[in-house]
Amino acid sequence: MSTSAGIRIPPGTRLASSSPRGRGRAAVASAIAALVLLPLAPGLLAADGLAAGTPGLIGIPVESLLIVMLLVIVPWRVVRRVLAAIFGGFVTAAVVLAGIDRGFRATVGTPFALVDGPQLGSAYGVLVDAVGAFSAELILLGLLCAALACATALAWAALRVSGVVRERTTGRAVIAGLAATWLIAGVVAPPPAGAPLAAAASVGSVEVAVSNTERVLAAQAAFSRAVAEDPFAEVPPDRLLAGLRGKDVVIAFVESYGRVALEGPEIAPGVTDVLRAGNASLVAEGYTARSAWLTSPTYGGISWLAHGTLQTGVWTPTQSAYDQLVASERLSLSRAFGDAGWRTVSDVPSDSETWNVGASFYHYDSLLDARDVGYRGPGFGYARIPDQFTLKHFADTELAGPHDPVMAEIDLVSSHTPWAPLPRLVPWAQIGDGSIYDAQPGQSESAGAVWQSAKTVQRFYGQSVQYSLGALFSFLSNVDDPNLVVIVLGDHQPAAIVSGAGASHDVPISVIARDPAVFTAIDDWGWTSGLRPGDASPVWRMDAFRDRLFAAFGAKP
Repeated sequence: MSTSAGIRIPPGTRLASSSPRGRGRAAVASAIAALVLLPLAPGLLAADGLAAGTPGLIGIPVESLLIVMLLVIVPWRVVRRVLAAIFGGFVTAAVVLAGIDRGFRATVGTPFALVDGPQLGSAYGVLVDAVGAFSAELILLGLLCAALACATALAWAALRVSGVVRERTTGRAVIAGLAATWLIAGVVAPPPAGAPLAAAASVGSVEVAVSNTERVLAAQAAFSRAVAEDPFAEVPPDRLLAGLRGKDVVIAFVESYGRVALEGPEIAPGVTDVLRAGNASLVAEGYTARSAWLTSPTYGGISWLAHGTLQTGVWTPTQSAYDQLVASERLSLSRAFGDAGWRTVSDVPSDSETWNVGASFYHYDSLLDARDVGYRGPGFGYARIPDQFTLKHFADTELAGPHDPVMAEIDLVSSHTPWAPLPRLVPWAQIGDGSIYDAQPGQSESAGAVWQSAKTVQRFYGQSVQYSLGALFSFLSNVDDPNLVVIVLGDHQPAAIVSGAGASHDVPISVIARDPAVFTAIDDWGWTSGLRPGDASPVWRMDAFRDRLFAAFGAKP
């Protein structure tokens, strides 16, 4: 027999790697590698070590030292197996928590708290819309299998290494030496900088999740006080909005329409061109616009936090706070308009299930979603229905002919992640039941293709915002309603892959109307003329808007 290098080995000679002793050594080496590397993974994820290099993989994990020492002294096999399984589950949970936290920070710019668990369901829904139900299920199954494999490997590794240590004096000496090294490096003389040799990354990951959760829960009492302190709670409804009596008021949230859309070097030129053309068209038709910036409580997603903040005048930065808000009696804009005699409408074309909060808290008279707007066209991923169709249906059903004044919140979601496939504008009169869009999804890049490159993601984000704004201008140009007042704004900045690391939470907001009295009422706001806010435009927190609106249009003493 000869090796690949041509060296002859006498017949009958057994290679070390194929002998029982060789296989045993390989198994022990694999077990040691698992005990060293896997418990360090949470720290690697938290420190962004995948981009920074490998220092996060150099260390002595205290979790592995403790479990091996514990298993060595426990005499009962069943108990050892239970302890090993608990260890594997704990470290795996720490890895999962660190991964989720990293995902939250990258996409919505906030750390993960355990009370944010329901948002994972929303994230999975976005994944389904992006890649399809079957592919999403495969991804989820793969992640579950990986977690199970991690926990199993860690439990096996702990039992294997502890067995070797128990049987050999040298093994116990090595463990004692590692423990002493950990104590010196972690407690007595920690290194001044760099990745610490003494590691407790798994424990740290769980501590971070618990700390984030405690912080969120501690904020609940202060949030409850903010909800209860409402200066407009006792104002008669007919006085709150007297200056808008007889107007049709539309609050249009453009999904992910953030400051980067107007300032990003690769994105802003196209969006600015659409705003410039739209402004010229609106001016020709008698409209005026004023614009500024609002600072959103959220970033990259969780749009309902922005909706709740704008409508109620309460800063709502977390899911826990939102849950408190919608369980309260806080006065929302939609309820205020409804109490003052407006017909109130919520139009959320991305929804396909009943939204109970829309009735119980926001008190809308009509709740529209993907199921009841008569759309017969193709789906466009998460944004099932093109924004132009949404606005056409709203115009035809709520604004056409004689009608009572309407207040509506409309969510324009064609600019929602993953920004593909994208619809294109069609002639207003030809929109019909939406079948005119049948060929468009196949003519656009798929989400999977777009997300191969950050540059492509950014380009499609910009195009999606251009489409949503173009759809709004199409609506304004084709609706003959002299009493129409449109408040259009972004809900939040897009995720960091578009906005960049450390981006602000600022979003544009514009008020568009034909009646000069609207702008007389808000003249002291100091907003910028036109549809594009500039560097000198005011920047308000989003929770300031409701009270400013009430103050501007409420009946004067």
